Amino acid sequence: MSETVLRLDKVDKSFGDFKAVDQLSASIIRGKIYGFLGPNGAGKTTTVRMMLDIFKPDRGEIRVLGQSSAMLVRDRIGYLPEEKGLYKKMKLWAVIQYFAMLKGLPAREAKGRALYLLEKYGLGEFANAKVESLSKGMAQKVQLLCTVAHTPELVILDEPFGGLDPVNQAALESMIEELASEGRTVIFSTHVMQHAERLCDQILLVAGGRKIFDGTVSEAKATIPGSVVLQTDSDVSVLDSVTGVTSIESVECANDGAMQSWRLHISDRLDPQDVLGACFDRSIRLKRFEVNDPTLHDVFLHLVGNGNQATRTDQAA
Repeated sequence: MSETVLRLDKVDKSFGDFKAVDQLSASIIRGKIYGFLGPNGAGKTTTVRMMLDIFKPDRGEIRVLGQSSAMLVRDRIGYLPEEKGLYKKMKLWAVIQYFAMLKGLPAREAKGRALYLLEKYGLGEFANAKVESLSKGMAQKVQLLCTVAHTPELVILDEPFGGLDPVNQAALESMIEELASEGRTVIFSTHVMQHAERLCDQILLVAGGRKIFDGTVSEAKATIPGSVVLQTDSDVSVLDSVTGVTSIESVECANDGAMQSWRLHISDRLDPQDVLGACFDRSIRLKRFEVNDPTLHDVFLHLVGNGNQATRTDQAA
């Protein structure tokens, strides 16, 4: 039976008249990568801070690693806050050692962990460099190493990809995947759907402080239909009569003589192969036939929509 390492049950949090989190419930299973997703101002950071007992919920219950407060199991948790910062004058090995010691590791063991992690993640030659000499991407790596140096069971990362270039984003994704492969549970919040689509076993999507979706990435994608793109010089209006074709629209493409591209939006009950069969039955000459599955970004826009309150200012995002 799967073990729940973190559970939220009908959690509320308000700041004055502003309700940041509204009746939020979720269960997070050990050993999974769990994406906590939503637009800016959705209540993600407020929820993360309640998970860690930095904020107290107004109502509802939170249990972390079987305890009523994260403070009771804080040495088993690693936390990377959204507002990141390191001691700029310290050497890399020393700053990682320091954070590991704060979580209970003896000095000698903490230093050994620091040197091991720096070498493992390609920073060994910089072990004696000062933090202030690092690029932003390297500093972000070191910050994550500080977060996991004490080998926590549960790792919580708040907007870990912010401000990183694509190369360093990919490096951070690899580090997160490795943490999960070691049996750790990783929760990370983000408003960038591509990271969640590549990494997550399960996602929780919130908007306006409320849960919009909770499930796997494939389950999320199944909430909206896909589409089929055709390129042809034939009349595609005859496909309107195919049951499950909900709309047909022209698609801009490079000039290819009389060839025109069309996007057919289809219901989830229609197999794209049936669209292909209908093209043959109706003598539609095809140069291109492409099935486009929805992305997590498409799901986000569909479920959250224009009324997502993404422009509001949440005291703690």
